[in-house]
Amino acid sequence: MWDFILWIAALIIGIIGVVRIFQRQILWGIVLIVIALLIGPGGVSLLT
Repeated sequence: MWDFILWIAALIIGIIGVVRIFQRQILWGIVLIVIALLIGPGGVSLLT
């Protein structure tokens, strides 16, 4: 169950990061994408 919630959270954060990059807020976009990769199922989970 936690994996699914983390996957959804990472997806949302990643999308927001991409939107921030298109809004010319490159630093925030990169930070959000890195956070999404850290909590996503393919990255290192912060809860385990």
